[in-house]
Amino acid sequence: MAKLPEFNAVQKENIFKAILKDKFARWAFFILIFLYIAVFLASFISPYAKDYSNRDKAYCPPSKIYVINEYGKLSKPYTYNYIRYFDKENFETKYTEDRTKKYKVKYFSRNEQGKIHFYDVEKGGELYLLGTDINGRDNFSRLLYGGQISLTIGFLALLVSFPLGMIYGGISGYLGGKADFIMMRIAEAIMSIPSFYLLIILASILPANMTSIQRFSLIVVILALIGWAGFSRVVRGMVLSIKKREFVIASEAIGASDLRVITKHILPQTLSYVIVAITLSVPSFILSESGLSFLGLGIQQPDASWGNMLKEAQEFINIVSRPWLLTPGFLIFVAVLFFNLIGDTIRDAVDPNSKER
Repeated sequence: MAKLPEFNAVQKENIFKAILKDKFARWAFFILIFLYIAVFLASFISPYAKDYSNRDKAYCPPSKIYVINEYGKLSKPYTYNYIRYFDKENFETKYTEDRTKKYKVKYFSRNEQGKIHFYDVEKGGELYLLGTDINGRDNFSRLLYGGQISLTIGFLALLVSFPLGMIYGGISGYLGGKADFIMMRIAEAIMSIPSFYLLIILASILPANMTSIQRFSLIVVILALIGWAGFSRVVRGMVLSIKKREFVIASEAIGASDLRVITKHILPQTLSYVIVAITLSVPSFILSESGLSFLGLGIQQPDASWGNMLKEAQEFINIVSRPWLLTPGFLIFVAVLFFNLIGDTIRDAVDPNSKER
């Protein structure tokens, strides 16, 4: 039987080297780091507060930033406000730039509330890098605040599902016999339930008057409770092999308790698989939350998540006329793709034989 890979300091270094060596994984790693830093500093980077709304600028297109003035000379960045008007010929609302006044773009300035922002615009000016939504809310700011939910929900769910799956699978594999049979049948029963449909059912019965924080917490728990079963089966299979090793038998011989043998000697040997499984599981949690919010069962307006922001882009007219509303979908695609790229690279570093399969 082939020796299972163990997770140690050398392997940690090999994983990091593998990510930096692979061109696609390297770019994925640094872009994901950039995204997490951006959403962590959302209140500093975003020019508007999370509850900002200007109903007079609904579906306003992205602001244009100019660095060349009307005389063709290099200038400090500035922008123009948009004026909304009604096109009687096409019966639609349109915007045009008001060229009568410039508004300079400022960096590291304080707003009216005294908070420092990375960039802002002069008083009276409006700067919407990615346009606005139907309620006149700045899409760029909402993307940053929404990313705090969409990018963290996966890791929070993992904090519940992976310890539960590891302990459950470890106990099942170590005890064996009838206990193993019963525990695995329970896990298989949970795995047989279509996870996304179960999510929809559970999310739909949540009270309508719940705050977004309460709903967010419950969604994390729901995602965790349906995600541990498949993981526990794999851990159980690894434990069946590890428990026959000499160091496990020696621990049992000196009188170590079953719980100590499982937690101190067996489960640490599965960490190589756990690291890979974590990076490959985060995308599924991101997609699940985005899907729920897109259907209106997850994070509720006015709080933002990439899923409920993408909901506005489901109308054909918005896809054609307001492509900036598709930005949340692009970020979901990027996050899921890059997590999968890193997960594949880590899997190859931990288990080189996987490349040959």
